[in-house]
Amino acid sequence: MTWDEYATAWAGLHGGFDPRRASLPVRGWLRLAYVLGRPLGRLGVPPTAVTVAGLLICACVPLAVLADRAAGPLTAALLVLLAGVADSVDGAVAVTSGRASRIGHLYDSVADRLGEACWLGAFWAAGAFGWLVVVAGGLSWLHEYVRARATVAGMRDIGAVTVGERPSRVSVALVGLLLTGAGGLITAELAAGTATLAVIVWVLFAGYGLCQLLAVVRRALV
Repeated sequence: MTWDEYATAWAGLHGGFDPRRASLPVRGWLRLAYVLGRPLGRLGVPPTAVTVAGLLICACVPLAVLADRAAGPLTAALLVLLAGVADSVDGAVAVTSGRASRIGHLYDSVADRLGEACWLGAFWAAGAFGWLVVVAGGLSWLHEYVRARATVAGMRDIGAVTVGERPSRVSVALVGLLLTGAGGLITAELAAGTATLAVIVWVLFAGYGLCQLLAVVRRALV
């Protein structure tokens, strides 16, 4: 399967959003997933195996912080990056090997939500306020729930690509944990403050993204 064929198939599974017309970082990220996923598909690796591997990596993110409050967030950031790659590669494996399925899409979505909960748990372990972490997780979950229910109600595509999408969450988790780790090498208080600031950024992105999505959903369904 060529890149163009993959991009067309990927768009069909993601509400018609063509990755060839995406921004350079998004296009580059998806092309990386294609490059890594195609040989795995040829080797017969099941997409679900990659999904499970990514989820297991996510589960290690808060454990890394709990194991070492100082340098642990730096390790956690690396794990978030690996999990993000796995999250894209599983879809690439499914598409390039012709094993994309509705149940696989469901598994991937559930794994994404559980993985994000693990990332937010890492910020809590680093010192962020628990209630703030819950708000961040709730807004992200609501974002995906609204889109899913709107699609069932008759919205024909994904509605809108908002600032609160999955790539934004990956970026905030990755950069936030890197900065938290850097702060932890100085003082524990600085690490906790940085972790809290990262979750605030997550909340702002998720909240604004939800408002964007709701506006589009209202136009599509009213």
